[in-house]
Amino acid sequence: MEQEILNRLAVQEEFLQNIYVSVEKTRKYFMWTLISSIVLFALPLIGLLFAVPMLLSTLGSAYGM
Repeated sequence: MEQEILNRLAVQEEFLQNIYVSVEKTRKYFMWTLISSIVLFALPLIGLLFAVPMLLSTLGSAYGM
């Protein structure tokens, strides 16, 4: 009886290890998804900080404002 319990505990420990590995992969996937989303949102905003003043300057000089 005791050996059966030890065997079940060993099997459960193996399953828990597999679950842990899977959860870590999922966590890394979500982390990189979040990082890429932030980068793809922030880079265009930073680009606009430089592009809009240059555009307004060009349009202002073209129309003599």
